[in-house]
Amino acid sequence: MPEKPIDIQIFGRTLRINCPPHQKDALNKAVQDLTKRLHDLKIKTKVTNSDQLIFITALNICHELAQEKLKTVEYILHVKKCLLEVQQTVEKALTTHDNLTERSNLTLEYSKHT
Repeated sequence: MPEKPIDIQIFGRTLRINCPPHQKDALNKAVQDLTKRLHDLKIKTKVTNSDQLIFITALNICHELAQEKLKTVEYILHVKKCLLEVQQTVEKALTTHDNLTERSNLTLEYSKHT
């Protein structure tokens, strides 16, 4: 689907952004989140310069994103470790099963011959 220009309002500024129709709701949620962050930061810091608030908010979002990326990497490493442990457990169980089956077959063969 082709992108369509959409007008959004952030912190008193109107921006025209190209957006695929199926992403419009996500864009509106992002606009609401950014507007709330800017408003909260303005109250918390008493900074009134819009550009400064936007840059500080952008830096905060970048920091949060970096933290989430780090958590994701740590989670992936944890999952890989768990999967390796499961794989080793399954391989050990299969080896044990094969050994037991082999012994059982040998016992049956021995019984037939005696």
